[in-house]
Amino acid sequence: MGIHGHTLTRRRWIAGAAAAIGTPMLAACERTLGGLFTAADAHPADYPTVRAVEYVGRLLAERSGGRLGVKVYSGGQLGGEIDTLEITSFGGLDFTRVNLAPLNSIAPLTIPASLPFVFRSTEHMRRALDGEIGEEILASLAPHGLIGLCFYDSGARSFYNTTRPIRTPEDMRGLKLRVPASDLYVSMVNALGANAVPIPYGEVYQALAQGVIDGAENNWPSFESARHYEVAGYYSLSRHLLTPEVLVMSKHSWDRLSEGERTLIRTAARDSVSYMRKLWDERVAQSRAQIVASGVEVNELDTAGFAARMKSVWQAHVTTAAQARLVEQIVALEEPQP
Repeated sequence: MGIHGHTLTRRRWIAGAAAAIGTPMLAACERTLGGLFTAADAHPADYPTVRAVEYVGRLLAERSGGRLGVKVYSGGQLGGEIDTLEITSFGGLDFTRVNLAPLNSIAPLTIPASLPFVFRSTEHMRRALDGEIGEEILASLAPHGLIGLCFYDSGARSFYNTTRPIRTPEDMRGLKLRVPASDLYVSMVNALGANAVPIPYGEVYQALAQGVIDGAENNWPSFESARHYEVAGYYSLSRHLLTPEVLVMSKHSWDRLSEGERTLIRTAARDSVSYMRKLWDERVAQSRAQIVASGVEVNELDTAGFAARMKSVWQAHVTTAAQARLVEQIVALEEPQP
């Protein structure tokens, strides 16, 4: 289902956005050139992606003599990632930061970078997305009302649950695990023997606490910042996904800007990547220390058995020659030398 095929209507989203951020702030709908851009993020205010987009705003303000800026609505104030993509795609928001997963169903070239175990390490992922592979993925978003600006880290995602350590795929059998609303994530978890349950990120804590689900999967900072570690006592380091985040701008907003303003925005977004990565690496270390100190049982595991079960998932989701080419390029890419 495409963004515009989402069950909630454009009128409802405009009304919701207006109520949340105020009609005068509805960015591109009422602005001609420049001004204060609006941005959304589902993560809390101190999260690295939120701080990175705020940094974009500071760079824009400095480089435009104060004429441009960004106001970030964090903590899911404007809804989840599918929600803010909907708003952004028709111009109710200027920017949104989302994981690639919600884009899989509408932009096929986002799938190669979303495949489980396609990246061997963080360094491998960064090198792939900083180059031509990343540029091609970002460019593929334009037909869907979105201008891809840059990629941010989302860390290595691993499984956590309330029941037992996961050391082999057999340990996942029967577990109800939350996943984002993504066919790829659903098929990945099901292929490992668990039962995928797509629910919004903001509902995971309560679902864990009430036993609606047994677990979920995410990176260290998300596991910590959403306080899921308080109710899920086992964190198993599968590192099955290194799927990145992406910062996108509404094409409606973009089309109203001058070439000079577009250049300022592209440059500021790219310049925010190294800033975000520094924050991210620091936050991962901090979150890990907090989770370990809390008494959560953390275990390493041999990923070979998990990766072996992903062959069918890759085959099911890599369905075009363009996708296959990107997968081959990613796999063949050498990691940078230390």
